[in-house]
Amino acid sequence: MLLTRRSAALALTASLAACGRREPSAADAPPEGSLAWAIAGPWRIDPHRDEWRHPLQTLLFWGLQGDMTVLEVLPGLGWYTSILAPYLKANGGRLIAAGFDANDASVARREVAALWEARFARDPERFGDIARVSMYADAFAPPNSVDLVILANVAHTLMAEGVLERVLDRCFAALKPGGALGVEQHRAKNSGIQDSPALTGYVQEAYMRSVAQQAGLEFVAASDLNANPRDTRDHPFHVWSLPPDLRTAPLGQPDDPDFDTSPYQAIGESDRMTLKFRKPTGVPAAP
Repeated sequence: MLLTRRSAALALTASLAACGRREPSAADAPPEGSLAWAIAGPWRIDPHRDEWRHPLQTLLFWGLQGDMTVLEVLPGLGWYTSILAPYLKANGGRLIAAGFDANDASVARREVAALWEARFARDPERFGDIARVSMYADAFAPPNSVDLVILANVAHTLMAEGVLERVLDRCFAALKPGGALGVEQHRAKNSGIQDSPALTGYVQEAYMRSVAQQAGLEFVAASDLNANPRDTRDHPFHVWSLPPDLRTAPLGQPDDPDFDTSPYQAIGESDRMTLKFRKPTGVPAAP
């Protein structure tokens, strides 16, 4: 009799466990058009990186809403574009991408621009009509027309180009009074002097705040949403030693098949600052 009761108990436990592991149904899916829906979509690029980048919390921290006009600076291959574009299209918003030129002198930049174009510009039914402008343009959007600007892990690239201040000036001009600038960036230690080309990929938070404020933007808040205390920032190939790059040799050299990437996989993606700025209200309209 004891064996029978134990068997029954085990059967009940297994049944309850199976209920807990049931497959998600349509009723569990986020409401269509919601930000969670856009993040859960099969159109996403590398959604496994959400563990480190927390797109839902980050975009809400920056104040994203579906009916906004959003400017994304240097979208790269479109990790954030794949969230922003369907979400804004579903809610009457608008997305502007300030990226590399298709006829850029750099082959690598032309390839990035072509890959982004192939993914997003050819599927307006899903991603909407994304306005595209060169990052070297004199203006990214009409003055006082943008609700939110996003610079996601691109400040070091703009610094290497020597155009971070210029880009921030363009962003300030495009923002509406009260509009926000959201920054995510590999975070350096706040010690010593920031090297202006940011050759390691890391940028000091104090430096980022300073250049944004010099452009006229007010600091609003900082979040540790994307912090990673395991990142020592002391890596042989700088931030690109870490995922997702996992570089095994200096830039321009062949990969080293004997290089052990496991310590860097264990660290995870870089420690990142997540900042929010805003354009002050009462600023005179740009000419």
